[in-house]
Amino acid sequence: MIKDENIKLMPTVALRGLVVFPDMFIHFDVGREKSINALKQAMDTDQKIFLVTQKDISEDDPGFDGLYEIGVVANVKQVLKLPGKSGNVRVAVEGLFRARIIQGVEGKTDYLRAMVFAIDEPAVRSENKDYERALVRHTKDVFAEYSDCAPQMPADLIAGVMQKSGAGELADYIAGNIMLEYEDRQRILSTVNPIKRLEEMCVLLASEGNLLSIEADISEKVQEQIDKNQREYYLREQLKVISEELGGGVSQEEELDGFRQAIFELNAPDEIKEKLFRECDRLEKYSSQSPEAAVSRNYIETCISLPWNNIKPENTDIAKSRKILENDHYGLEKIKKRILEYLSVRVLAPEIKGQIICLVGPPGVGKTSVARSIARATGREYVRISLGGVKDEAEIRGHRKTYIGSMPGRIISAMQQAGTSNPLILLDEVDKLSSDYKGDPTSALLEVLDPEQNSTFRDHYIEMPFDLSRVMFITTANVESNIPAPLIDRMEIIELGSYTAEEKFHIAKKHLIPKQIKRHGLTASRLRISDKAIRLIIDGYTREAGVRALEQQIAAICRKAAAKIVEDGAEKISVKPEDVESFLGTRKFKEDSFVRENEVGVVNGLAWTSVGGDMLEIETAVLKGTGKLELTGSLGDVMQESAKAAVSYIRSKADSLPINGSFYKDSDIHIHVPEGATPKDGPSAGVTIATSLVSALSGRKVRKDVAMTGEITLRGRVLPIGGLKEKSMAAYRAGIKTVVIPYDNLSDLDEVDPAVKEKITFKPVKTVEAVWDIALEKEAEPAEAKMKAIEVRKGSRASIAQ
Repeated sequence: MIKDENIKLMPTVALRGLVVFPDMFIHFDVGREKSINALKQAMDTDQKIFLVTQKDISEDDPGFDGLYEIGVVANVKQVLKLPGKSGNVRVAVEGLFRARIIQGVEGKTDYLRAMVFAIDEPAVRSENKDYERALVRHTKDVFAEYSDCAPQMPADLIAGVMQKSGAGELADYIAGNIMLEYEDRQRILSTVNPIKRLEEMCVLLASEGNLLSIEADISEKVQEQIDKNQREYYLREQLKVISEELGGGVSQEEELDGFRQAIFELNAPDEIKEKLFRECDRLEKYSSQSPEAAVSRNYIETCISLPWNNIKPENTDIAKSRKILENDHYGLEKIKKRILEYLSVRVLAPEIKGQIICLVGPPGVGKTSVARSIARATGREYVRISLGGVKDEAEIRGHRKTYIGSMPGRIISAMQQAGTSNPLILLDEVDKLSSDYKGDPTSALLEVLDPEQNSTFRDHYIEMPFDLSRVMFITTANVESNIPAPLIDRMEIIELGSYTAEEKFHIAKKHLIPKQIKRHGLTASRLRISDKAIRLIIDGYTREAGVRALEQQIAAICRKAAAKIVEDGAEKISVKPEDVESFLGTRKFKEDSFVRENEVGVVNGLAWTSVGGDMLEIETAVLKGTGKLELTGSLGDVMQESAKAAVSYIRSKADSLPINGSFYKDSDIHIHVPEGATPKDGPSAGVTIATSLVSALSGRKVRKDVAMTGEITLRGRVLPIGGLKEKSMAAYRAGIKTVVIPYDNLSDLDEVDPAVKEKITFKPVKTVEAVWDIALEKEAEPAEAKMKAIEVRKGSRASIAQ
């Protein structure tokens, strides 16, 4: 209970970073006007003043909320005005007893006043006397250890500590005279119980003693290093002078100093810098003319040139990125959408690891150029690595620097070329990798393309972990099946299909023609190619999935136009459809030589190739014989098995079909796929062979505007196939109106180009009978028509895959 006689209104001084204890004599300077006025008020009355520490030493005019609750009532012994115009005073005070602020008094006075009451220190109980003596003795022992570590400890302070016998006075005396943070001193002052106060002081002493011991060790090590550095500096200066006298130019010491300075400025982890500094020390011991010195010098230069944590700001402006992608490429909506999604994620989650995308598609569809466009859209540096024909693991990981002529691998070299830690690296033709006795580069790429591992990628040459997690890797391939499965598992596959004729037209007009005109020194006003001429070039001079050959034909026109301008003095050249032949020669591709009228035994099949889809006729002839089955046209094992399965199924259904039930005994069957020099294989020609065979046996004609694909079973089921997008594109180019597909491939129609779906009707089927209902005419023609010869289609063929 607080007694009224213990409460008193007193002038108050807020101390900044200073704590005063009872029985402590101290002098300090006072500069704040309120504090000086409070001192004047104390000197005018009973010379008593309340001193309390402020919580935040940076606050110039603290209120009572900014003061600690417990302070000390002190007796003002002396006040001296300091010389100068500042008005500061130096005051000497003696602490009397602890006091607690009851309430700050707000008023019109120009100094702080507070209602305070004196705190009586509780006496130590008799049962705690022994504990107090033991605690005092232990504290003195701890203080002795502290004084051994403390620099220049006054002897009178040590003697004063040894003379104290009470727990409270010993804690106050030590806390008031050793170096402590003001928060720790305030904690001691605020602890009223003397036993607990000395316990707190004992813990602080032990902690401060430990810190002083560590500081002493650090100081000793620093001094040793300073002495060593001074000696080394003196010796280096002597060597530098000697080298200049002997040879002139840049000395090895100057070169090493440059290396060390560059290493010091690297934004690399400390362990990387330490290794490079050790390499510099090793180079210093070598003769400048020795081979080892050259190896070490090249190694240091390579490591210094790498972009250690050098991150280039990334473009996250979605509108700007969309504009760049649209300007650079026509179509390719899937890849554009994917890149914009990636940038959107980067805006929301900047720390997301680099993405790994694999662009799969036939040659010439823009895989490499779209990667360059993505680099522009994202604001990243662009580096291309060609992997075609790479078969040595050291090409990826580098050679160890101990070998003569060793160098880092292609990944580290690409980072060195980029100059940033977050470039876009294009790994071109990843499906063309091979391996030999020197190692498998595919296995080396597993770590590079794994976001969970590539943050610590180790090249054999630099032999230090290098962070590739910020790199955006884009790979390209023509055939997905040629990519090893572990690599596919680490990449997001995006397929770039064949272009339609309309897409090629827009690409040529917006991109290829302006590009070639500029490359050949022409202008749009001097060379103009009409729209009809462009379409004629596409249809009559190119037959490809991409636009590479189309660009070559446009380049040929530009060359000939340039020759006419230079040689003949022509000012403007206009290329119309009738002029194309004079520029490019005779038309290479006529109208498709596929079936243009309904015939017996001839069916339009659909093929998938590494350069896109293709049309492929299948012909069947039924001859008098003994039941032989002849298969020609360089057919692979799988395709031959599909033909045998078709024959077996038709035999099983002979009774329900309008055919001779004993054809397998009375007739020879010859199935031929034109262009016999080109190997062909795959199961997807099953329904085509079966339809051709039924047509030849029954004399029913096959519709010329129908094409088909699908695998057949011995039960007549039609199984799904791959490459539907490319096959449907081939049908579109050939003018096919109806395409029969397996029912299970319905979901793949989402990938088919909208222009194709607009022109072609897709008929999903589950059985081969449904195929016959769609493709075969109802009326049979005379039997002699079954033997009609079919003209072989011109143009290249490729394997019926998948």
